[in-house]
Amino acid sequence: MPIENIPEIYFQKKDTPRDIFVYDFKMTSDVVKSKVNLSMNMFSFLQVGKKQVHFANTSMAVNSKQSLLLKKGNWLWTELLDTEAIYFCKLFFFSEKKLTEFLSKYTNDAKPYKEEVPYFVIENDDYIASFINSLSSDTFLNHSYSEALLVLKFEEIMLYLLNKYGNEFEYYLHSLISKEVSPFKNIVESNVHSNLKLEEIAFLCNMSLSTFKRHFTSEYNEAPGKWLQEKRLQKAKELLQAGELKASDIYLDIGYNNLSNFSIAFKNKFGISPTDL
Repeated sequence: MPIENIPEIYFQKKDTPRDIFVYDFKMTSDVVKSKVNLSMNMFSFLQVGKKQVHFANTSMAVNSKQSLLLKKGNWLWTELLDTEAIYFCKLFFFSEKKLTEFLSKYTNDAKPYKEEVPYFVIENDDYIASFINSLSSDTFLNHSYSEALLVLKFEEIMLYLLNKYGNEFEYYLHSLISKEVSPFKNIVESNVHSNLKLEEIAFLCNMSLSTFKRHFTSEYNEAPGKWLQEKRLQKAKELLQAGELKASDIYLDIGYNNLSNFSIAFKNKFGISPTDL
């Protein structure tokens, strides 16, 4: 069964990455299962139907009386569990950047959950039902002030839920923020001096290549190809200066397919040929 990278599969080719994104999701099959890689935190506002979400160590069933806030980075299975012929929900995605800005603006330095909980269950009420009805991907795509409006909608639901659930929800929001050294950074930095390609490192991070590039740029403020080349060429220089290895001994280990490409890149970086060290 193929893996669906969400929300990337909902973007048009011409779309640029967004910090807040709404998608109207609809199915008409009786039972649908999908394997999902979630790259942004997401509200799932279920309107019609039922579903069960399976995580690594637990599962959660919800119906139209409940909504879920799902933590990014989880692989999960979803099932449509209903005798009705339709399943409809609103998906509301938000980046860690927007979450951090919101927490800095409205909350204290709360301690996150000690438990690694991949979801937060929201009991729907009249206010939340009204909020869900106000979300429409068509509206935000065609609105002149769509980005500003989406930020307001994001802050609206966050403030309402903070008021409704208090510290419990605030602590959960803080737990969504990456730790000082994220698993993503651990994977990247443990493969800096390997010969793995970007696609292979992205796979180890459980991300599509496009998601990996966007996340990398957000973490390191530089494109991954350029960043890795700089690190690997610097390592190559150190190895060559030690005097025990030649360029022909190391070019494959630091990600180059042939000696010529390595030599050109090395000279462009340091101004001398690797054979001159």
